[in-house]
Amino acid sequence: MPISQAKVKSVLSGDTLVLTSVNNPGQERTLSLAFVSAPRLRREGDEAFAFASRDFLRRMVVGKVVQFTVVYNIPTGVKRDYGTVVLQTGETLPEAAVSEGWVKLRNDAGRKDDSEESKSTLEKLELEEARAKANSKGLWASEGGTIDTTYDIPDPKKFVEQWKGKALESIVERVLSGDRMFARLFLSPTKHLQTLILVAGIRAPTTKRTNTSDGKEQPAEPFGVEALQFVETRLLQRNVKVEVLGLSPQNQLICIVKHPNGSIAEFVLKAGLARCTDHHSTLLGGDMTTLRQAEKQAKDDKLGIFKGHVDTKGAAAGVVEATVSRVQTADTIYFRNKAGVETRASLSSIRQPKPTDPKQAPFQADAKEFLRKRLIGKHVRITVDGKKAAADGYEEREVVTVNINDKNVALLLVEAGYASVIRHRRDDDDRSPFYDDLLAAEETAQKDEKGMWSSKPPSAKTYQDYSENLQKAKIQLSVLQRQKRVPANVDFVKSGSRFTVLIPRENGKLTFVLSGIRAPRSARNPSEKAEPFGQEAHDFANRRCMQRDVEIDVENIDKVGGFIGTLYINRENFAKLLLEEGLATVHAYSAEQSGKATELFAAEQKAKDARKGMWHDFDPDTTSSAADEPADQTAPPSSSVAATAASGTSASPANQDDYRDARVTHVDPVTCTLKVQLISASTTTALDTLEKAFRAFHLSPPASSSSLSGPPKTGELVSARFSVDDEWYRARVRRNDRESRRADVLFVDYGNTELVPWDRLRPLTPDKFGPQTLPPQSVDVVLDGLRWPTRGEYLADSIRFLEDRLGGREVVIRVHGKTTADGAGGGSGSSSNNVLRVTMFEGEVDINEEVVGEGLAMVAAGGEGLKEKEEEARRERRGVWEYGDLTED
Repeated sequence: MPISQAKVKSVLSGDTLVLTSVNNPGQERTLSLAFVSAPRLRREGDEAFAFASRDFLRRMVVGKVVQFTVVYNIPTGVKRDYGTVVLQTGETLPEAAVSEGWVKLRNDAGRKDDSEESKSTLEKLELEEARAKANSKGLWASEGGTIDTTYDIPDPKKFVEQWKGKALESIVERVLSGDRMFARLFLSPTKHLQTLILVAGIRAPTTKRTNTSDGKEQPAEPFGVEALQFVETRLLQRNVKVEVLGLSPQNQLICIVKHPNGSIAEFVLKAGLARCTDHHSTLLGGDMTTLRQAEKQAKDDKLGIFKGHVDTKGAAAGVVEATVSRVQTADTIYFRNKAGVETRASLSSIRQPKPTDPKQAPFQADAKEFLRKRLIGKHVRITVDGKKAAADGYEEREVVTVNINDKNVALLLVEAGYASVIRHRRDDDDRSPFYDDLLAAEETAQKDEKGMWSSKPPSAKTYQDYSENLQKAKIQLSVLQRQKRVPANVDFVKSGSRFTVLIPRENGKLTFVLSGIRAPRSARNPSEKAEPFGQEAHDFANRRCMQRDVEIDVENIDKVGGFIGTLYINRENFAKLLLEEGLATVHAYSAEQSGKATELFAAEQKAKDARKGMWHDFDPDTTSSAADEPADQTAPPSSSVAATAASGTSASPANQDDYRDARVTHVDPVTCTLKVQLISASTTTALDTLEKAFRAFHLSPPASSSSLSGPPKTGELVSARFSVDDEWYRARVRRNDRESRRADVLFVDYGNTELVPWDRLRPLTPDKFGPQTLPPQSVDVVLDGLRWPTRGEYLADSIRFLEDRLGGREVVIRVHGKTTADGAGGGSGSSSNNVLRVTMFEGEVDINEEVVGEGLAMVAAGGEGLKEKEEEARRERRGVWEYGDLTED
């Protein structure tokens, strides 16, 4: 009889083997041992000693190369070969199994083959069986041999809780694919569980299978067969240790499977026959790092499924030393490298609390603040992990790992419950190298109910806007004036000297303006033109102040509710820093009022001496020493700026045009009507003299203690005490509120209005301070040919521009005539027909053209000369034209 060679793949029972070709593992055949039979393993219940019989044969032959001879076969039904097997050790089967008592001779053994060789073999087997019986070996034992084998887990969760972390001796009964198999778990010597298990940490390509729902066959994924064979040759019917970790969503056991050489998952990954799966990361903990390294090795070597792998990260960028300049959200920051280049980047593999999730959204502010406190202005080490592709209107940006004091910032966020971990696609390599640590931290935060995983919502924090209107600002002014060095943080930098500031302990938000200086105006959009060094001042303020913790001293308020005062950054006056860089000029009056004039003038002189910023071409011999007026501050009626009479005008030039010198004192926040004082040499001294006398009069009895004899009357001229500087000025009563005992008054020399309590009003002495002594100095003017926007936000932009551009400045107006303006209150008390239509100039700049060119107003009838500027604004989408042509409808 011919002798063949094969490798034993598996053992079905104590008398049956599955053989594979040594050269072609896919070629299989089944061989039963001749002349003998063994008890059978059945799902409905094993025969006595069935497992022990099979296990004897399994341990003896599985995975080994043997020689076999087919003695006979049974052609009926399924053809089955019966034969003998010789091991490389010289042992033979079925003789060895019979001698140990694990198989019995068939009753018809003598009839299977009548050759002399078979008869001789049969005689030996009968002799060995007789000895086994006599010694009560194997099947001939008087007791034992019963194993309780179950195939279902009634309560998977309870099972995992009982066996989690314990290494169970097991046998792999069947391999379905590279990452799943049926295993027999030895729960006790007499109790086994046979069930499907998933290999933790990996996902292998699927093998060919039939869809149970429609009966269609699904082909195997690339390398699915190779992964199956790789695991089969190493694990099938081998003794392994199975450590239960958890359950899949389908209640399948997730386990670590170890043979004597280690975890099978690591070897499958190194061969490039599987990928790491993030879903098991928290179950594996630190072991996941080993699997990641094995996967990386396969990628680098381009093995298996990674044959065409391309490293999208390219060469490692290394570690970058940088400073965090801004925290946009809890997962996006701006950082500036040593060269001063600012870059936006997202933290790798994490996401801020979702704004669309009602449970997470309330934690956005806390998460951002958590990050701001730890990062803003700090030196960090940044490692670029990849790039996030442009999508949904967002530009491409880098994803990075940020370390501060050797601590991973993303990990700190996740541990605090202020960020969740992104579940990446399996082919997404642009992820954090500490991804598994992040997943573990997230799971811990969820268990401990930290941050956004808490069952309780955060305490609502709503900032009240103190600068929303002038009235609100006045209410808060006295409170903030009494406090010194109020802790705050800069939420937004509007310009070099104007900020939005948050006061956390007060839950307050306000617009803050630096006192004592004027910084040049910066452009509000790319198409707008900034004043010289305006953008540099803005950028400097951004670098030094954006989102930084600061302290503020409030001194006053301006006409639109902005708070004027000193801002300290790292205990330094920021106005002084701007001056030292040559990015601002001292405003003498405001500096004197703040009490810091000496410090500010010294800082400005330092910049001049060093020829910094706007003083780069400074020449002390030819440069005028006059200081610029501040655009960001409002000179109160008591300022030392010279005032003039409304009737006093400068001599007209030789031509017929009516040009006059003027100073802008107020901008009407409703109509954009400008209040100006007309300047002439004859009236400058008159107003100055009147105000000095007016002030002295109210400081001495009986005027200092007198009050109105009754409620003020509409139209009545009175003395009113201005709330900003507590000085007395001439005013006319416009309206009277008897219920609140307050009067709405117009300061006739400056054009601004205020609600004044009755006890801050005094009777005006007509012969000394009445109109016959000096006419009201405020004159209403409107910029000719302009039509102001009606939408609130655009009108607010226009008013803010006029305040910043013209407040307190001396200009030249060209008068074209008179018009009516709703809501304009003439300083002289005359009708609104006294409103002058003007073109306004500051130096060589035509203010009317500038306003139209910035898109802050449209051209009205009679403004044909401004059409070109309007077309430019429309083309560049500036201001009111940002969404296109408003007139097309």
